[in-house]
Amino acid sequence: MLSDESKPVTLSKEVGQGPVVLSFYVFDFTNTCQGQLCALRDSLGDLQAMGAKVFGVSTDSHHSHRIFKEQNRLNYPLLSDWNRTVSRAYGVQYDRFGSIGLEGVAKRSVFVLDRSGIVRYKWVTEDPKVPPDPKRVLDEVKKLAA
Repeated sequence: MLSDESKPVTLSKEVGQGPVVLSFYVFDFTNTCQGQLCALRDSLGDLQAMGAKVFGVSTDSHHSHRIFKEQNRLNYPLLSDWNRTVSRAYGVQYDRFGSIGLEGVAKRSVFVLDRSGIVRYKWVTEDPKVPPDPKRVLDEVKKLAA
């Protein structure tokens, strides 16, 4: 995947030092996605205090991510799954999304991985208007940091 700073990111290199939070979202510049990512932004200090790394992930381009990140003052990387390999691997890809039938868009979901890269928490919704509970994400990371 490519970060909003045009740098390649490999999840296998990110795990090992602490929990990793992957917050998949549908599109940059949408209200629910903005709320989802800003909630993570607001709890980032607590997550980092427990050694967690946080990443937002969507199939939008890294160029779009850069602007979306700046506009929302997000303080963690947004990753572009442009080739849809990660959303497919995690089973969170819509075959067809919405009335216009876009293909390959990521479902709104959150995964918390432990230091070994094992998924310890998974939340996925079929309803793109339903955001994840940021408190639940924090609680799940706490379990791994203890």
